[in-house]
Amino acid sequence: MFTKEDIHAATSRIKSGSDFPQFIQELKEMGVIRNDVYVSNGLSAYFASEEEVLQISPEEYPDLVISVEPSVEKLKHALKIHQTGETGFISFCEHAADAGVEKWITDLKDMTCTYYDTAGNELVKEKISAT
Repeated sequence: MFTKEDIHAATSRIKSGSDFPQFIQELKEMGVIRNDVYVSNGLSAYFASEEEVLQISPEEYPDLVISVEPSVEKLKHALKIHQTGETGFISFCEHAADAGVEKWITDLKDMTCTYYDTAGNELVKEKISAT
């Protein structure tokens, strides 16, 4: 199974959302099948199986309040600027919180990333491009 050090090495190479497909490819090669990220506190859960989970909390992460008014439009805008390299991870999370995103789940089998509001409703589901 992958380690915290493996994940940190892969995340250290991410500078913006444009690096996300390469990051996902690295996770996949490590054996990660799913990654859940919680916007309010930055907690990331990396799954090797439903029973094997590695949780990592960032050392420096702002306390974010999730908007109770989800906005697909705000989220799509945040994704667009993040994927073109205009924002880093923390800025993207701040924008996602403002758009009402509680968490996102990256499914490395289906190669999708799905964003959910606090009620568990799907806001946006994107296909991850291969690198």
